[in-house]
Amino acid sequence: MKVIGVVGMPASGKGEFSRIAADRGIPVVVMGDMIRRAVREAGLPMTDENLGAVSAQMRARYGMAAVAHLTVPAVEESGAPVALIDGIRGGAEVAIFREHFPCFLLVGIRSDFDMRLERLGNRGRSDDSRSADDLRRRDERERGWGLAEAIEMADVFIENEGTMAEYAARVARLLDAVGGCP
Repeated sequence: MKVIGVVGMPASGKGEFSRIAADRGIPVVVMGDMIRRAVREAGLPMTDENLGAVSAQMRARYGMAAVAHLTVPAVEESGAPVALIDGIRGGAEVAIFREHFPCFLLVGIRSDFDMRLERLGNRGRSDDSRSADDLRRRDERERGWGLAEAIEMADVFIENEGTMAEYAARVARLLDAVGGCP
């Protein structure tokens, strides 16, 4: 099984990458869904603050790879020759995925701060940062989980600074180039 991991700062384009992969029939497991499920089970409103707090609690209690451990079975259950993991947040998670999936490719998505902030304003999710200060705090929180380290561990990078069509073409080219395991 070939597993593609996607890592990037908030609103860098991970979700769009995943949507494009899903449109091609590649199963997508979203790590954030594991956190959202825990927030719902706790009976909390779906806000960035609650998502961050629950995520931090899970990592404090079970280690920095806590969410990765919840994600591995979901990927394995897909049974597909290629699967995608969206939303990696730290180097410890990358290590778990590389350990469990010998054919693991980590794709880093790059997008500048202003472009990401604009996307958040247009996206409309309840957990989206609403201001530049909110996004800076969110970025810092996620860097504290090892996000910068995980991004540095990427095997390949895709720039997401232009139009959606340009980005989609880059993602499609990468997905077309992904073969089976060596």
